Amino acid sequence: MSEEPLHEPDPSADPAAYLGLLARGAPAEAYDRPVLLARASGAGPAALAALERAKQLALRVRAELEGRRRREAELSALFETAHDLAGLRDLDAVLRAIVQRARSLLGTEVAYLSLNDPAAGDTYMRVTEGSVSARFQQLRLGMGEGLGGLVAQTARPYVTESYFDDERFRHTRAIDSGVRDEGLVAILGVPLTLGSQVIGVLYAADRRARVFEREQVALLGSLAAHAAVAIDTANLLAETRSALAELERANGIIRAHSGVIERASEVHDRLTELVLRGGGVHDVAAAVSEVLDGAVEFTEGPLPAESADGHATRRGDAWVAAVSAGGEALGALVLRGQPDLDPVDQRTLERAATVTSLLLLARRSAGEAEQRVRGELLDDLLDVPERDRRLLKERAARLRTDFDAPHVVLAARLDRPDTPATDRDGADRQRLWSAASHLAATRHGLASARDGGTVLLLPLGPGDTAAELARQTAKHLGGTLREPVTVGASSPVGAPATHPGDIAPAYAEARRCLDALRLLGRSGEGAAAQDLGFLGLLLADTRDIAGFVTRTIGDVVAYDRSRGTDLVRTLDAYFASGMSPVRTKDELHVHVNTVAQRLERIGRLLGPDWQSPPRALEIQLALRLHSMSAAVAR
Repeated sequence: MSEEPLHEPDPSADPAAYLGLLARGAPAEAYDRPVLLARASGAGPAALAALERAKQLALRVRAELEGRRRREAELSALFETAHDLAGLRDLDAVLRAIVQRARSLLGTEVAYLSLNDPAAGDTYMRVTEGSVSARFQQLRLGMGEGLGGLVAQTARPYVTESYFDDERFRHTRAIDSGVRDEGLVAILGVPLTLGSQVIGVLYAADRRARVFEREQVALLGSLAAHAAVAIDTANLLAETRSALAELERANGIIRAHSGVIERASEVHDRLTELVLRGGGVHDVAAAVSEVLDGAVEFTEGPLPAESADGHATRRGDAWVAAVSAGGEALGALVLRGQPDLDPVDQRTLERAATVTSLLLLARRSAGEAEQRVRGELLDDLLDVPERDRRLLKERAARLRTDFDAPHVVLAARLDRPDTPATDRDGADRQRLWSAASHLAATRHGLASARDGGTVLLLPLGPGDTAAELARQTAKHLGGTLREPVTVGASSPVGAPATHPGDIAPAYAEARRCLDALRLLGRSGEGAAAQDLGFLGLLLADTRDIAGFVTRTIGDVVAYDRSRGTDLVRTLDAYFASGMSPVRTKDELHVHVNTVAQRLERIGRLLGPDWQSPPRALEIQLALRLHSMSAAVAR
């Protein structure tokens, strides 16, 4: 009897290999490997059968472990969701967490949640996770339309492996287009219910065909229940907050009414005090702002008819109380920052408007009196300059005018070129005088209506010129009256206290300058004689020849003096030669290029328009005066 050969046991045929696979959580396909290896190594039928039994047992154990792990993850997610609800602060954040967990636990590509809209009678997307289509995210589903509409209508979960092939749903173009844009195929939807009421639908969906198991439907239903609780809790919290807010508002109204009488008494006392101590309009506005806890300002000008009846009225986001006297609208008090005023506060604003009108009338009377006094003093300087100088200086001091400083006399006139001066309305002259008087008061000067216009005597500040003061005055008066005002200025005069007799000649010079501006077509401008070139020499009493020469060709003279050049002589020869460079080079005995270079330098010094007829005439006159002064100096 022959002995069978002994074989070493094949480790690949050991059923215990499956314990290692289970221990390291190997994938299901790895469980075929021990059987394949044993068959390849020549294992017998008995060994292969044992391995196959061990494989089936191991796969069953693996499936059980996977199920336990899945249920553990699901329970953990439900626990975390319940924890989120316990600390609910932001409903949207809780709903996003539920949708994210639904997508993760069911392993779908997309999850989303819709809520019913009772007013519109449909359901709309509230939260999406994994969605890429804007059209899908904005879908609204009518009751019974699509899978979601059917869930919302029937309060039962629905699942489809292939949405477009499923005839249980009422397909619409809008819903199908949104689902197609998102690329969804398999969809599971479960209702969100509060009692017997469906408030929305929770979905899980894939972009490929898929079968949703019963456990997955139950899991999504549990998450939907949590979502419904979150929505209900949030609604209750919102209702509670609203009720608390209503109570707070009621308490605020009670507190406000309890303080109304105190505020009314306070504002009465404060306004009385303001009037007694000589307060102004802005003091009244500040006091009312503090009492009414808003921003009050005074605005000038007429108001619409509905705002001028003496009562505070609502206009936009502000309250307006007219300020008027004797039927004349003086302006209004405007309260902002308090959209709702009770009747007592409205009465407070109206009382403040009445006090403001009294203050404005008093200020107007005082202002008109001061304007008359200022005008009388200027009239005396122009008509009776030989009056007692000490008395003139005292009168000026009372008006806060410094008669020891140099001044400028300005003649101003409203200029409408198409209207003769004799036809102008006296009201226009009154307006000009009023505006000029206000300007004179702010500049510590004097103003008076005279010769169909206005004359001003203004101090000359450090660094100021008569021409600049004339331009500023024309701009200010024109802006105030919204019409062109032409202003002519005299040359600066010495201290009026010392030389009161200089004022009348200076006024005559200012009027000549004013007339010259009109003749030159420069209405609405301000200028002094120095701005009018050689014409200014004729108009000015000072005959400032040196100043005219300096303003006209001073840069050329200074250049010759500092560089040793001969530009003045070249300029003189150029004009003497009829402005011909060829004849000029013959006169100077230089090359024509030299003449061109000198003329280019002269152009840079005098400006690009130096050869225009008006400028050329002034330059030639300045050259003559310069040569005369040089001859006299020699």
